Amino acid sequence: MGGYILAIDQGTTSTRAIVFDGAMQVAGTGQKEFRQIFPDSGWVEHDPEEIWESVVWSIKQALEKANLKASDIAAIGITNQRETTLLWERDTGKPLHNAIVWQDRRTAKLCEKLKKEGHEKVFVKKTGLLLDPYFSGTKLSWLLSKVKGARKRAEKGELCFGTVDTFLIWRLTGGKSFVTDATNASRTLMFNIEKNVWDKQLLDILDVPPSVLPEVLDCAAEFGVADEELFGAPIPILGVAGDQHAAVIGQACFEPGMLKSTYGTGCFALLNTGKDMVRSKNRLLTTIAYRLDGKTTYALEGSIFVAGAAVQWLRDGLKVIGSASETGVLADQADPSQDVYLVPAFVGLGAPWWDADARGAMFGLTRGTGPAEFARAALEAVCYQTGDLLDAMHKDWKNANGDTVLRVDGGMVASDWTMQRLSDLIDAPVDRPVILETTALGAAWLAGSKAGVWPDIKAFSDAWSRDRRFEPQMEDETRERKIKGWRNAVRRTLSQG
Repeated sequence: MGGYILAIDQGTTSTRAIVFDGAMQVAGTGQKEFRQIFPDSGWVEHDPEEIWESVVWSIKQALEKANLKASDIAAIGITNQRETTLLWERDTGKPLHNAIVWQDRRTAKLCEKLKKEGHEKVFVKKTGLLLDPYFSGTKLSWLLSKVKGARKRAEKGELCFGTVDTFLIWRLTGGKSFVTDATNASRTLMFNIEKNVWDKQLLDILDVPPSVLPEVLDCAAEFGVADEELFGAPIPILGVAGDQHAAVIGQACFEPGMLKSTYGTGCFALLNTGKDMVRSKNRLLTTIAYRLDGKTTYALEGSIFVAGAAVQWLRDGLKVIGSASETGVLADQADPSQDVYLVPAFVGLGAPWWDADARGAMFGLTRGTGPAEFARAALEAVCYQTGDLLDAMHKDWKNANGDTVLRVDGGMVASDWTMQRLSDLIDAPVDRPVILETTALGAAWLAGSKAGVWPDIKAFSDAWSRDRRFEPQMEDETRERKIKGWRNAVRRTLSQG
């Protein structure tokens, strides 16, 4: 088969399919965007059928560009937007409702109710997560309550819940496989990450019948076989991980203390803590980094809801730029004497604040503020938020040290200006890899290693290569002034501020 692996990278705004060859190089790609649906303030949905259509189209496009047939592919690896929640009929595969996207805040009142009832401590203890609308569990509870007849049908075993990976596997296998992996399960508020099982107590609190839940497998496992009729030949699905976990793997962050941050629609920093399930005292998340051969590796995670989405806002909302690639050049032209801050709380604030009711704001505007200052503020917001996450990680884990090198990936890291400013503001080296498609690469490695056509962990780690290292250049006094201004801006944005 030549070691070709197909990675499906199902993201928040588009789906990409990437064919990697035996040397782990990109042989062909396909990408298709799909609609973002906003039914109400703070609500975000996707049409599951549009997601599915984008996956099938992207796979066919990638195979065509690689000049390959499905029979040339040794295995499929899937990585996906996490926490996005789907509910569908077991007998037909038909969705009961649009997918509720991870950014959606409609369950904020339910989360507050559960907190007031004293449930948050048990959720934190068992899942490593906070009670926030971000996660799948309250989304599923909302669907079961609001979709007519859904809870009764779920109790009868007629419905299936899944994150996007589960839905895609179900569709790819023609309904033969109803499974997920440990990383996606760990983001649902229903999975005990210490015991690696769905937790009855949590299901009872959320009023979720266990019959709707998929089987949980390792990240590299036999998830099923894509039907021959879809692409012309059956293809085994052998790797699955949520997008941020796949990026940890793709960045070869296999050793405790290694740290990666992905800059896409949002920003997600994960610190490998090995077998230590670190309990955060600084409102970070404890999560499963990956599970291989039945052994669980944990991570501390900081989740930022808006990163690249702030650049999209400049382009589509304010229309001050024509394309995302303009922001770095524009930011470089900004007046250094103006300290303009954007707190991009468009859908609330994630770690370490976890304020679902906060909303975006800009500070420091003058008559001289223009597009250049707006662009710089949007890019710097990502850097400031990353710095807040790293500070919390260093406080939480005794083995974390101040010499951490940050490995970065995602669409925003192509900007040299942004990566230099990131290094300046976090006061640490930033490493950008040669292969920027690290999320897809991580999913591909899971499948390729399971298929026996790609290298083991050590050889894969040794193959990781750096494109460029960015070192801090900003004066300490300037950095401290800017960070002080940022923290003041955040404090004034918080709903209880």
